Amino acid sequence: MILRSLHDRSALAARFERDPAMHLMELGDLDDLLWPHTSWYTVSQDGPVALLYSVGDVPTLLGFARPEQAPALEDLAEALLPVLPRRFLGHLTGNAGKVLESAYAVQPHGTLLRMALTEPERADRHPAGPWRPEPLGREDLPELLELFTQAYPGNWFDHRMLDTGQYVGARQDGLLVAVAGVHVHSAAYRVAAIGNVATHPRVRGQGAGGACVAELCRRLARSVDHIGLNVRADNATAVGLYRRLGFSEVTEFVEAAFTARP
Repeated sequence: MILRSLHDRSALAARFERDPAMHLMELGDLDDLLWPHTSWYTVSQDGPVALLYSVGDVPTLLGFARPEQAPALEDLAEALLPVLPRRFLGHLTGNAGKVLESAYAVQPHGTLLRMALTEPERADRHPAGPWRPEPLGREDLPELLELFTQAYPGNWFDHRMLDTGQYVGARQDGLLVAVAGVHVHSAAYRVAAIGNVATHPRVRGQGAGGACVAELCRRLARSVDHIGLNVRADNATAVGLYRRLGFSEVTEFVEAAFTARP
């Protein structure tokens, strides 16, 4: 197997657009904002592609494939071993992560679901209740970070995503108590991945988070065709909410931290 590095955005987009729900993140990372932080690899002309995304202290490796391409993804994982960093976070389908265990110690973080918005009319009809989510901007960053500290500690948040205009929040007595935003948003590639959904503990169960996600879906529909998200498979409350909003499962994958063995 010969590992090849890919640099042609249009060729990468053509691959991923065959299955946009599966490759939301990859398509979003082709956007001008994120492209400079990406490296792309394959071992076959038409097979799986791995993305190494280098923002923050620890890079992230994405390797997604449908079951029929699982063996090809495992071959790609083996070919990647000489070029991977000493530490990275992996998002990998199938048994690709197990292939890396020959050279890396693995700390599992759990199984996640990739979900895609397949019934947008459900989000359109979702009741806002007493909440009136409004767009958030850079001026809301301090309050947003405080909410994450209380409601979603340890989350991955790229401050630059606020500049996309695709973050909304709900307030109670003037204080930010719920938020929904994006990990990637690309009008050029017509995709968005929702993330950083958080609700203050004192208002959980009152519909604030659902109202924010529904409003965000309505806003995103003006600029993208494909909306998705990742959620922990064992978070039954969140999975149930997303199903009610019109999301359905695309695939499951394992998240884990990889550290090179001495």
